[in-house]
Amino acid sequence: MGYQEIWAPWRHAYVTDPEKKVRTDFSKLRFLDGADSDCFICQAVADSPENDKERLVLKRNEHSLVIMNRFPYNNGHLLITPRRHVGRLELLTEREHLELMDTLSKIIPTMEKVMNCDGFNVGLNLGRVAGAGLPGHLHWHLVPRWNGDTNFMPVLACVNVIPQSMDVLWELLRNELNP
Repeated sequence: MGYQEIWAPWRHAYVTDPEKKVRTDFSKLRFLDGADSDCFICQAVADSPENDKERLVLKRNEHSLVIMNRFPYNNGHLLITPRRHVGRLELLTEREHLELMDTLSKIIPTMEKVMNCDGFNVGLNLGRVAGAGLPGHLHWHLVPRWNGDTNFMPVLACVNVIPQSMDVLWELLRNELNP
């Protein structure tokens, strides 16, 4: 087997940016009460829908957002999150909880259609010790999976290869989720 180049330009920001966030002009954002201005989800909520592509926001609902993970585990890795900055399940209102679960339920068939995936990992990390990179703002991970999608790259090379540009995927999913 010969040496092969793997092109994944969006990973450059992850490797080189210690803060790993979109640069923000905070004067243009309208934060909700209780929001954390350092939280990328709160920034996406506060930003204009005109900037949804830059922020990777796919869908805005009354109480929730669907956002593409900027540093995905797999192609199509999404975050389903409340708009409000809340870090614990019991702090969600009944309406927020219902909308989050309804959104998650509706996203799965859309992902199956657009991405032709065979299954999903759905996860919620509560607390930093449980793996939450952003423990103050709840978010469910929805990670599409395909038969045979595990390979030697993560094990031998510590590299995750994602075969589709985030811009192309954003367009596909955005159009499907916002008819």
